[in-house]
Amino acid sequence: MLRGSQVVSVVGATGLVGSEIARLLLLRGFPLSGLILFASGKNPERTVCLAGREVPVRPFALDALRGTDLCFLAAGGEFSRRNAEAIAALGVTVIDNSSAFRMDSRVPLVVPEVNADDLSENSGLIANPNCSTIQMVLALAPLHREWRLRRVIVSTYQAVTGAGLMAAGELARQSDAILRGKAVSGKVFPHPIAFNALPHIDKFDSQGWTREEKKMRDETKKIMGDSSIEVIATAVRVPVFRGHSEAVHAEFMRDVDLDRARLVLSRSPGIELLDDPANNIYPMPIDCAGLDITLVGRLRRDPTSDRAICMWIVSDNLRKGAALNAVQIAERLV
Repeated sequence: MLRGSQVVSVVGATGLVGSEIARLLLLRGFPLSGLILFASGKNPERTVCLAGREVPVRPFALDALRGTDLCFLAAGGEFSRRNAEAIAALGVTVIDNSSAFRMDSRVPLVVPEVNADDLSENSGLIANPNCSTIQMVLALAPLHREWRLRRVIVSTYQAVTGAGLMAAGELARQSDAILRGKAVSGKVFPHPIAFNALPHIDKFDSQGWTREEKKMRDETKKIMGDSSIEVIATAVRVPVFRGHSEAVHAEFMRDVDLDRARLVLSRSPGIELLDDPANNIYPMPIDCAGLDITLVGRLRRDPTSDRAICMWIVSDNLRKGAALNAVQIAERLV
């Protein structure tokens, strides 16, 4: 565990997640004795605005991290595979936002509200889970403690910022072009994303599953500490800028009391229950942008089984789905 004020570095600070991590460290009053921002490449493109001033971003160099206590990596899986362990070898605690080490048995994969105890076993490298997994396990974990989860069927509706800054620009440009009656084609995505939905996030395997769908399956088991949980996911990219949504069908080992489920969720950290559909109150991506909490609603019983319920989960994919969860891990370490 870390003690006292920290010299903290953020690699990938010009990206959506890296810049959000830097802002949250200041916003949440993390005990900083220094904050150093790095780009993942050799030539930083710009500064990052923090607390009303422009902070320069340095080109990444391993030696420049000597003397750093904590390093956030937000530069992608390839960069992390090349550098994360070398950074940790310098005595720097690394929190990696990529998928590179999530399923490594030596590396804890942590959602602090769910499995913070796993941090006690870290050897200097900690993995931040996938954005769509984080919000789902945040809602399912308290219910799992009550009734023991057996199977999850989930369909995701994921915002374009989950694919980075260029994806957000592509949605904006395509939307404008279509409204002007012009033809569009995809560059970031294989098809136009504006006014469309793509059942395709990351690469397909030989059985037709995408890596995003397999991440949700494998990461859920590891975070929940239960390899018997079955997860069947369909991941879809939708023309929303910020905020992932998920339709979740959860089946448990015992009969579920729906009123009790609402009470459990309403008392769970990091969750706000918005569940009054008769008055048009339910979670939407437009509500969650910029929020730290995950919104849960549309709770209803599966009419075919007393052991299953359905729900709708929405969260800001750049906050709790990435940057906030990473910063919360650091807060637990301190």
